[in-house]
Amino acid sequence: MGSIGVFKNSTLICAPLMSQSVEQVVSDMYEAKTQGADVVEIRLDCIKHFRPHQDLQILLKNKPLPVLIVYRPKWEGGQYEGDENERLDTLRLARELGADYVDLELKVVSDLMEEHQPIRHRDCKLIVSCFIDGMTPSNEDLVQLVGQMQSTGADIIKLVSNSSSITELSGFFYLLSHCQIPLIAYSIGDRGLISQLLGPKFGSILVYGSVEGNPVPGLPTLYSLRQAYGVEYINAETKVFGLISKPVSHSKGHLLHNPTFRYVGYNGIYVPMFVDDLKEFFSVYSSPDFAGFSVGFPYKEAVTDFCDEVQPLAQSIGAVNTIIRRHSDGKLIGYNTDCEASITAIEDAIKVRGCTNGEASLSSPLTGKMFVVVGAGGAGRALAFGAKIRRARVVIFDIDFDRAKSLALAVSGEAQPFEDLVNFQPQKGAILANATTLGMHPNTDRIPVAKATLGDYKLVFDAVYTPRMTTLLKDAEAAGAIVVSGVEMFFRQAVGQFKLFTGEEAPREFMREIILANF
Repeated sequence: MGSIGVFKNSTLICAPLMSQSVEQVVSDMYEAKTQGADVVEIRLDCIKHFRPHQDLQILLKNKPLPVLIVYRPKWEGGQYEGDENERLDTLRLARELGADYVDLELKVVSDLMEEHQPIRHRDCKLIVSCFIDGMTPSNEDLVQLVGQMQSTGADIIKLVSNSSSITELSGFFYLLSHCQIPLIAYSIGDRGLISQLLGPKFGSILVYGSVEGNPVPGLPTLYSLRQAYGVEYINAETKVFGLISKPVSHSKGHLLHNPTFRYVGYNGIYVPMFVDDLKEFFSVYSSPDFAGFSVGFPYKEAVTDFCDEVQPLAQSIGAVNTIIRRHSDGKLIGYNTDCEASITAIEDAIKVRGCTNGEASLSSPLTGKMFVVVGAGGAGRALAFGAKIRRARVVIFDIDFDRAKSLALAVSGEAQPFEDLVNFQPQKGAILANATTLGMHPNTDRIPVAKATLGDYKLVFDAVYTPRMTTLLKDAEAAGAIVVSGVEMFFRQAVGQFKLFTGEEAPREFMREIILANF
């Protein structure tokens, strides 16, 4: 098992501060330090009625940690609309008053060089920055841009983009690995999240995290960078795992897998991956560094086309929730840990309640029971095949009736139109399994069946795990049914994934403690 780094890396964690008053910025600096920031980036252009001489002295005399000063003009995405010379004078003043870093735009630095004006200061590091508008350029063009920025004599160079695809970030990872001077390179937005999380692996000298209570779109919090991701321990040898999904904001996998990796001493990181195009994604991220993936909505079925091999159960189900890159040849191998995770969670809940009604001789308490599955996607297919293996009588509902019929045929079950679900009367003692996103945060008040029928089900399972107790489960419990949360399925499938990711048995008790604390 790859051992986690003993020594922390040198990457700094920086908190961007964009409050509108000087007093609040000072307060935010101390809070950022408490939450684990190494540096703060103060956006002067966000401060209302900013007075350069008075306010800079207050900010820099009261700094509890190193400060990076940014005074971003409107033409580079900031809020400053005043005189350009006054802006530059303010940045020079910040250097004189003790700022540790000052950020200047490439265009401005280039103009100053042409005018032979001094741009560096002995006690303040110069960061030359450039915002890339539109699609991230090719690696060759990025190298040329970095060369131009390097020629300014910058101490640090900084590239920021607003990538439309996670695959565009590979250019930044390439630059970080090959640049000869300190580099910060990242993309904003959900698709750019991994540029912060994986920055230390590829050599970024600084990554950004937001202060708890002051979220910044596309940025992890300082707490999550330190506690969940453990970015200070990431190095070039760290193996990357992640959830392929769209969207990914609901995912809590990083809260479980990353602490577990550290607990057993495995040098890996698990990150959310907002993927728009599976073919492009697997083509771009094909190196051994990207060692394995969880697969979420809506890709569990489609991803089978991109696996070189699919494990027999996953092949039968037609859905994959785990992919491993085989060490020996780099091939992608698909697995399904959802099936056994969901079915054993349901079986164990029935057994714990002693509701087998004298059926202990049967191999499963599901044998012969009506098993109603709502949703014929990847999770629904796993549930339906698991129920078939236990010889339950499977009934499928899906908004796409053809898809429901196809799954019903595969499991020797019955398909019914989705619109009939609200009036469907199950057999007494049936099992209901919701495998749709109905009830997921933020639309938590929706349930897929008629509330009046919930009392006819012996057990109700909901694959949704945010929130832990969905409206469906609350209503079912009130009606007298046994309820099983998607959190239990999540835990069990994650145990299976951990073994596939690392080749070692999962520390089940440790993982369950994390689940109880965070889900």
